[in-house]
Amino acid sequence: MRAAVVEAPGGPEALVLRDLPKPAPRPGWTLVRVRAFGLNRAELMTRRGESGDAVRFPRVIGIEAVGTVDASVDDDAPPRGTTVASVMGGMGRAFDGGYAEYTLLPTERLMPLETHLDWEVLGALPETFLTARGSLDVMGLQEGQSLLVRGAGSSVGLAALGLGAAAGLHVIGTTRDPDKADFLRQRGADDVLVDQGRIAGADVDGVLDLVGGTALLDALKAVAPGGIVCATGLLGGTWVIDGFEPMGEIPTGVKLTTFGSAVIAGERWVEALQEIVDLVEEGRVHANLDRTYALDEIAAAHAYMEANRATGKVVGIP
Repeated sequence: MRAAVVEAPGGPEALVLRDLPKPAPRPGWTLVRVRAFGLNRAELMTRRGESGDAVRFPRVIGIEAVGTVDASVDDDAPPRGTTVASVMGGMGRAFDGGYAEYTLLPTERLMPLETHLDWEVLGALPETFLTARGSLDVMGLQEGQSLLVRGAGSSVGLAALGLGAAAGLHVIGTTRDPDKADFLRQRGADDVLVDQGRIAGADVDGVLDLVGGTALLDALKAVAPGGIVCATGLLGGTWVIDGFEPMGEIPTGVKLTTFGSAVIAGERWVEALQEIVDLVEEGRVHANLDRTYALDEIAAAHAYMEANRATGKVVGIP
């Protein structure tokens, strides 16, 4: 089979197309024919060698994939030909992931789906939309309340706009580019705020912050008393806030939480992904597919994503 392998950390050129043996199923592991895989910023970091001891090279990276069950020895595995998705759980890090024609995955991590969506559209959904859905779930906003999505032009941001609108929230999207305002409205935003580095005083019920770093401190001042901020993304590239003082930085009555996609596992998330797939099939939510790349174009796909040129999800097709 063909696979894109990172043999040693580096730039996009570190992704090399190789012919590898097709994996054989074994107890607890099911072989999946990959039909599409989403690209994620976490994979940029892995490719650059920023995942530390968690990833050993050479490695087929890719933290998500959609496809069909090809073979399994497990009685509890979905039948051959079943459409499945898989996200996280060590994919592309502890074991080979989605950048391949076939991938061997833990049977318990498979998410069976019923759908008529094209593969590239389905491939745009799992990691991005489940991250957005999980963030909204932990925020606990109710129909009619206001949600501000900071970094709304990112793939997770666009997913949150669509899911928030479908849930009956009043959704506000932020962007640094005024020319993107109409696009964000098409994707579910009721209002658009041009972010010039400060959203304090927005007085909303909740902020989904996808920028991180010191922008999070500003976001805490953008919610009304009793509101909540969910820190999910790190588009700003800053992992640590120096000198963060919770007693001084978090306004009284404002809640701060976070969501990490590493928790995505189990039947609850299979049901959530099926609900998302249904919303996309019904036309109530846009999949936000930016563009697709063939497997032998994966280095160009990484360069495109790393240059922040994508508006939505980039998807690979083996």
